[in-house]
Amino acid sequence: MEDGVLKEGFLVKRGHIVHNWKARWFILRQNTLLYYKLQGGRKVTPPKGRILLDGCTITCPCLEYENRPLLIKLKTQTSTEYFLEACSREERDAWAFEITGAIHAGQPGKVQQLHILKNSFKLPPHISLHRIVDKMHDSSSGIRPSPNMEQGSTYKKTFIGSSLVDWLISNSFSANRLEAVTLASMLMEENFLKPVGVRSMGAIRSGDLAEQFLDDSTALYTFAESYKKKISSKEEISLSTVELSGTVVKQGYLAKQGHKRKNWKVRRFVLRKDPAFLHYYDPSKEENRPVGGFSLRGSLVSALEDNGVPTGVKGNVQGNLFKVITKDDTHYYIQASSKAERAEWIEAIKKLT
Repeated sequence: MEDGVLKEGFLVKRGHIVHNWKARWFILRQNTLLYYKLQGGRKVTPPKGRILLDGCTITCPCLEYENRPLLIKLKTQTSTEYFLEACSREERDAWAFEITGAIHAGQPGKVQQLHILKNSFKLPPHISLHRIVDKMHDSSSGIRPSPNMEQGSTYKKTFIGSSLVDWLISNSFSANRLEAVTLASMLMEENFLKPVGVRSMGAIRSGDLAEQFLDDSTALYTFAESYKKKISSKEEISLSTVELSGTVVKQGYLAKQGHKRKNWKVRRFVLRKDPAFLHYYDPSKEENRPVGGFSLRGSLVSALEDNGVPTGVKGNVQGNLFKVITKDDTHYYIQASSKAERAEWIEAIKKLT
């Protein structure tokens, strides 16, 4: 990283005038968050915009967009609002942590508080679980169950573990994620919630109360009284259902060269195992359906040279590139944001080929 850069990487930003969503390259410095357009695999200078962090307030988790659960909201001193979406809960929380630290850089006490936050929680002495559950059922501000899929089965009226944790924090029932997980575990102990599917049922066997509920985007839960499960029949299981039934191993934003027009676009890549597939999603779209993907069985993955433009790559795109060749000889050209990130993706993909 350049000197003075606290964090950098892709985030998806909502536009100010037209509320469309576009991937931008963000660079966090002590007082400013800069964002850049990407063209031909490189950031276009000067920056497309800058967010002054002095006097900024940050909301994370931000639940203002139902179909975008991984948002951070920044509000500047002039009341300008910025909505930024990360590719995973871990990445969102890492950005929120660094941005909060940059906002409070002149107040060392607050930065120290951030570091000890996860060890400092204490549940309020008289939590009314009934009140929490009533609020969860609220039609306008509660948790909205929806169909979710796990390992080829569709579960109706469920919600994911990390979404409930976000909701408990945003409704001030919990001060941090550790406290929210403990509270959610209590809701299960008192039979207000039920785990659904292999992932969350497996955690119940753990003896530790705080670990019984999973703050995880693949663990499913439901209200105890509305438990309904629909197992897809063999006739209904489409190829995409099988493809998407694997366990998520890695995800992140990467740039990809198109097959027809050969232009480069930022996509959210999700690597799954059992079965091994690599899917990519358009981060500007609301629906959580892949725009493409391929089986990794029999695939080859390799880094491309960093000096000059490699064969097969169109435009002046160079650096941190790698190539995946599928079993049917389709070539995918992908660009990571750093050598380290490229090495991580190659290693993760190789394990599944």
